[in-house]
Amino acid sequence: MRKLGFLLAVLGLVLALAACQRGPRAAYGGVIKIGHVAPLTGEIPKVGESGKNALEMWLEEIGGKITVGGVEYKVEIIHEDNESKAESSAAAATKLITQDKVLAIIGPYASKQAIPTGEVADKNKTPMISPWSTNPRTTKGRPYVFRAAFLDDFQGQVLAKFAQEEFGAQKVAVLYDVASDYPKGLAEFFKAAAEDLGMEVVAFESFTTGDKDFSAQLTKIINSGADILFTPQYYNEVPLIVRQAKELGWDKPILGSDSWGSAELMNLCKDDCVGYFFSTHWATKGATGKTKEFIDKYAAKYGEEPDDVAALAWDSAMLLKAAIEKCGNLTGNLEQDRQCIRDALAAIPEFEGVTGKMRFNEEGDPIKCAIIVKITPDYKFTFYKSVCP
Repeated sequence: MRKLGFLLAVLGLVLALAACQRGPRAAYGGVIKIGHVAPLTGEIPKVGESGKNALEMWLEEIGGKITVGGVEYKVEIIHEDNESKAESSAAAATKLITQDKVLAIIGPYASKQAIPTGEVADKNKTPMISPWSTNPRTTKGRPYVFRAAFLDDFQGQVLAKFAQEEFGAQKVAVLYDVASDYPKGLAEFFKAAAEDLGMEVVAFESFTTGDKDFSAQLTKIINSGADILFTPQYYNEVPLIVRQAKELGWDKPILGSDSWGSAELMNLCKDDCVGYFFSTHWATKGATGKTKEFIDKYAAKYGEEPDDVAALAWDSAMLLKAAIEKCGNLTGNLEQDRQCIRDALAAIPEFEGVTGKMRFNEEGDPIKCAIIVKITPDYKFTFYKSVCP
């Protein structure tokens, strides 16, 4: 019996030593799953395409792997199409969280989809980073939801001040989609900021998603005596609005927001948009450092320069990678590991991405600068000025 006990003790020691040599074991079968919710079809497919391209390029950049606590994990991105619809977006997030068991979600992009999806992510205690949503409701009161973009209340102030200082505007007009969270929210923030600066909002005209004829609203705007028109619409709507405004005789400045920043805008708008300004997250023309490196890599891979969506998706992925690494260990307990990633995101002191430096406040919103760009005759979004909080 004593000999048997001795042999068992030796066996136990051998197994323990073998375990030490193997090092820590990988959780989740050695695979980290990240969900991606994007509008790959629907009204703004270029947004989804840009985000997906950036994430696929990021995956190549990191060699498809992340090392956590000395363990090398394969990274898998699961892309889900939200069809540019709020209900589809929430359903996609539910699937990713409950069926695919992702550790975190990148996306959605438009606020109309990001707001309800953020509710799903927070309810299920799953970290979510929206690259492009600027509506405050996306993150407000949701500790598991973050974003890589500045907020619309800040953007509204930036744009109203720019209208006043750059063009001497005293009377402003606004045209926006009342049925979509992003343009509706930003239109209201711009209106409030303009009035605070002493400007008069002489026309505050709306339409509904899918409308193609804006002549009635634009006629009112032209007759209002406005010095400038602000329209915070998506890249697929801006060309129609601009063209119809010019056909009706509008010859004054038109000001846009970050939703103008898609690479597809100039393919659709061409000379009609040249000379106009909009606020955004970065500028491709004149970029330097890591921003220029990202632009060159993306252009070489996809045959076109990246837009702000691609840049923000890239930054979101890099933020998530930093948080996962900061956890130091993955336990295999989804709830515990998601909590760790969430806490690590919130604790990042400062992050320098391709869209600039940022740090998160208590709501999961980044404190970062906005950029004003001018659309130049070469169809480039050219840096004009930077405005910081």
